[in-house]
Amino acid sequence: MPKHTSHSDVCIVGNGAVGKAAALGFSQAGLRVSLLSPAPMAAAAARPEEWDVRVYALNHVAQRLLSGLKVWGALDAERVAPVEAMQVYGDGSGTAGKLNFDAYGAHADTLAWIVEDRNLNQALDSALKFAQNVSIVSGRAIGLAVDASQASVQLENGDGLSASLVVGADGAQSWVRGQCDIGLDYRSYGQQGVVSNFACEKPHNGVAYQWFDEEHGIIALLPLPGQRVSLVWSAPDALAQQLLREPLASLAQRLAAYCAQQLGALTPLQPELARAFPLNLVRPHAMTAPRVALIGDAAHVVHPLAGHGMNLGFADVRSLLDTVMQREEHRDCGDARVLGRYARARKEEVLLMQLTTDGLARMFGTDLEPVRLARKLGLNLLDHLPVLKRKLISHAMGK
Repeated sequence: MPKHTSHSDVCIVGNGAVGKAAALGFSQAGLRVSLLSPAPMAAAAARPEEWDVRVYALNHVAQRLLSGLKVWGALDAERVAPVEAMQVYGDGSGTAGKLNFDAYGAHADTLAWIVEDRNLNQALDSALKFAQNVSIVSGRAIGLAVDASQASVQLENGDGLSASLVVGADGAQSWVRGQCDIGLDYRSYGQQGVVSNFACEKPHNGVAYQWFDEEHGIIALLPLPGQRVSLVWSAPDALAQQLLREPLASLAQRLAAYCAQQLGALTPLQPELARAFPLNLVRPHAMTAPRVALIGDAAHVVHPLAGHGMNLGFADVRSLLDTVMQREEHRDCGDARVLGRYARARKEEVLLMQLTTDGLARMFGTDLEPVRLARKLGLNLLDHLPVLKRKLISHAMGK
């Protein structure tokens, strides 16, 4: 038996941005929330001139959610860059296939916003300090038990947390998901996402660039405030290791083959820093279990080529909040029918994003000539079909 048990309506396991947003949302809806963090949450220390190498391209769904949680206005606006347009190249630095998107064509002020991980989490942490009915618990979960009326999480220190609903927001290697015996489909892309930041010689004018190269992977340069860009290079494993071993000046020279015309020379931002993370497809067979709902990377991991991993997670939060708060009075937060509605509400969008990103990664990862011809024709054709292009970008924006 636990030494001490804390009771709440919702227990959220995981201290990433998606879990924090869920905690704020349930709290603002008047529910009691426990947020279980594996370690005490502390603001990341950084000098003002440093730029976080981990950034997110947040769409309008994410922006509306964060605005409703009173978090968007708490971001350091001087470190947020709007994306006004996007240029996609289908065959490396060549012009064999090209696709352009812009905010004007999408009838919007901006396509997305580039936000640093640190900026986002600091704003969420600040909001949580003033949140009502949120208890932040530090510890490691070692057991999950479910009965007809509640779910109970046992902690390593002997304490316990009980709630009507447990939310797994604990990432791609989700402990919560594993406790529920939810099967999954897993595949490594044999790539790593190499991230770093650079100053650019020419102004980027709010344009995000992306190059698909069958030999070297997928290179994206995202606008940061001022004449700065953030690199996300989905590189084959061997190339990724080589990129990490080289000085960043050498990486900048490699990038010049793609972006010199648009951005001029790139200069690594100080202090020099490059990181990498493995790229995998993780497709759990379910997003719910008895009294458990999964959100964010615990529920789905997709290739970052579309930049929508975090957006999917925030859309999960929005959907779960709406579903729980619209439940009938006689149902609690973890009622099976309520969770079934959440799973159905998210099924189509998640599946579409999984199929789209996986299909694009496969299509642009082959050098077979018929496939190369098809993608060249496809990009150029789509670029000349404004109605279809507008529908695609509106979907990506979450409008």
